Amino acid sequence: MHQGVLYAFMAAALFGASTPFAKLLIGQVPPVMLAGLLYLGSGLGLSVWYGVRRLQAHDKQAGTGHLVAADLPWLGAAIVSGGIAGPMLLMFGLAQTPASTASLLLNMEGVMTALLAWFIFKENYDRRIVLGMLAIILAGVLLSWQQMPEFGVPWGPLAIVAACLCWAIDNNLTRRISASDAVQIASIKGLVAGSVNLGLALMLGAQLPGLQKIMAAGLIGFCGYGVSLVLFVLALRHLGSARTGAYFSIAPFVGAAISLLLLNDTVGLLFWLAAALMAVGIWLHLTERHEHPHTHQELAHTHSHRHDQHHQHEHDFEWDGSEPHTHQHRHLPITHSHAHYPDIHHQHSH
Repeated sequence: MHQGVLYAFMAAALFGASTPFAKLLIGQVPPVMLAGLLYLGSGLGLSVWYGVRRLQAHDKQAGTGHLVAADLPWLGAAIVSGGIAGPMLLMFGLAQTPASTASLLLNMEGVMTALLAWFIFKENYDRRIVLGMLAIILAGVLLSWQQMPEFGVPWGPLAIVAACLCWAIDNNLTRRISASDAVQIASIKGLVAGSVNLGLALMLGAQLPGLQKIMAAGLIGFCGYGVSLVLFVLALRHLGSARTGAYFSIAPFVGAAISLLLLNDTVGLLFWLAAALMAVGIWLHLTERHEHPHTHQELAHTHSHRHDQHHQHEHDFEWDGSEPHTHQHRHLPITHSHAHYPDIHHQHSH
């Protein structure tokens, strides 16, 4: 299995698993407060991880690959869009929208992520990828379809769609900096989004829960939001936005399976139909083979890599031959043909 696909599946599994555990706290912690604690747990946990890793760095290559000044506008826009505006719009929408409608509308994130990736950020796609995405989207619709949606006043549903658009923008902006340190990106996102959401909850009059609930929310946030986001960024690095979003769409099925085992939830015919559609969509993506002659323009960047066909360069420092390793390196122009994804090295036009 391709490394990027594995990252996406692992990210989806962790995020999906966090949902039923977070549901156990929803009746005890206000939603906005819970969102803040989950994000903060993510940010604080990853900051510790990042700090320990820096302290353990011994060689010259370690410590490189971190965010640079050129990355900050992309990261800032991603945080504002996905970490601040998205959750606020979602909370506003949930307050005015039936749960069945809200869960149905949340599937728009994958759709919008793909549309932005294809038509704004120019990721390549073909009929097979489009059909796979449609199968995955339909699976999500069936999974969340509890009853016929009742939209009522339109502002709530519009706010939820706007939240999905914010997260889709976040996904595509984060892809632009996915070659940088994934732990650093995710920790900053968690700290900023957590602080803003927690501050909003306190402004709205919410009270901090007991220490036990805070610790539980923090642990769920670290695993389901933090580590999951690190893996999601790594998947973006290898697959691009649209394909990562497609594989990440298995998250609701992971949550449903855990709910079935731990919370004694039941599933009906729609769940199994959705699972079959999801399997078809993922199969279409997994069996994709995109291959054609393409040209790599000269490029200098920093990320973890091995000396493969795309990384044939000299080192201006003493290197012990360890793989993978991280340092700034330059790609010279090259034209060749092989199967590839729209990763950080393949962002050419077609």
